[in-house]
Amino acid sequence: MALLDVLTVPHPILKKKAKPVSKVDDALRAQLDDMLETMYHAKGIGLAANQVGFLNRVVVMDVEQDENGPGTPIFLINPEIIWESEEISVLEEGCLSVPEQYGDVERPNKIKVRFLDYDGNEQEMEAEDLAAHCVQHEIDHLNGRLFIDYLSSLKRNMMVRKVKKITRDKA
Repeated sequence: MALLDVLTVPHPILKKKAKPVSKVDDALRAQLDDMLETMYHAKGIGLAANQVGFLNRVVVMDVEQDENGPGTPIFLINPEIIWESEEISVLEEGCLSVPEQYGDVERPNKIKVRFLDYDGNEQEMEAEDLAAHCVQHEIDHLNGRLFIDYLSSLKRNMMVRKVKKITRDKA
């Protein structure tokens, strides 16, 4: 396994739409493993392929991890939301591609998602609260959308400027 570089705004790949995966093979599973390791290392709860430079529809997440280590990692290949509740929730979201910036985002509180798992088997999963926000956030990435796109242009532009400064200072 290898740590991957997490791209930050305004990298152009973050605004591109990822392409569906045609087959689940060892190369894709290696990408999933590397993405999971990268997500844990960066202390994130979700990571989409775009964020590490791949333009395929792949997500890893683990909303159950804590200070003692990993919880239950979930691998979503070609995820598709097939149902969402009318009930809305607002949670503060952050993003590894928008480091140290947070904003309240309104999303359906419950969803059902269809996807292929690590072995290429079709699955369906229901998610609510934080897990539902995480799945929707990561699918947004696959569609070239960031959580900051839900915010006012003033807040979004301010966050992008801050991230540019943070990344410039770390370089």
